[in-house]
Amino acid sequence: MATINVHAAKTHFSSLLDRVAAGEEIVIAKAGKPVARLTGLSAGDRPARRLGRLAGRAVVPADFDAALPDAVLDGFDGA
Repeated sequence: MATINVHAAKTHFSSLLDRVAAGEEIVIAKAGKPVARLTGLSAGDRPARRLGRLAGRAVVPADFDAALPDAVLDGFDGA
């Protein structure tokens, strides 16, 4: 189990995630004192994805791709 200080953890967070995903545990320390443990999630720890979870909650109007009014377009030109 590797111990990494907070500054190094912030700087190399992406590579630490790769190491954790490979099965390593990493301890994050502040001023040399351990404060947190970074571990990977097992498949059972991850929430199941539910497709269509928001079905019926959002409505896309039929004219969503219609041309914008001139007043709105003028706002993009800085006029």
